[in-house]
Amino acid sequence: MSVEATVRDRAEQPYVGVRATITMTTFGLVADRIPEIFAWLGERGIAPAGPPFFRYYLIDVERELEVEAGVPVATPVEGGDGLCGGVLPAGRYATMTHVGHPDKLSTSISALLGWARERGLEWDMERAPDGERWGCRLEWFKTDPRAEPDRDKWETELAFRLAA
Repeated sequence: MSVEATVRDRAEQPYVGVRATITMTTFGLVADRIPEIFAWLGERGIAPAGPPFFRYYLIDVERELEVEAGVPVATPVEGGDGLCGGVLPAGRYATMTHVGHPDKLSTSISALLGWARERGLEWDMERAPDGERWGCRLEWFKTDPRAEPDRDKWETELAFRLAA
């Protein structure tokens, strides 16, 4: 199930994350590091400012993906111990919420892409020989798996930055 798409303005968002080049079959290598990010923040007394996310920089599903797993924080933080600090860019984003199993997220992604195309909206993205390079394409994971073990009830917000 997806919630109707909308366009909204997002402010800059500092975060701490880990970036990696992976394939679809090795996606777990970056996803499995989210608890490490939370632990790193906890060791420093830094509270997360929201749910974890994946940011896609380069998408070539047949070959490689450049992605980042991150956790938002209230103020910019320098990374360390293999983690990096950064800031998600402000701007206009097309957003949609997916409620359901993460394996079915591609249906909501397709719906969001189609919704934007029907409205003549363009993405902050360029096509390059090595794939699609995105200015900011996010998946926010709003459900804590420890609190809700039923993956069919998980909530994920898609937020794809629009071209200026």
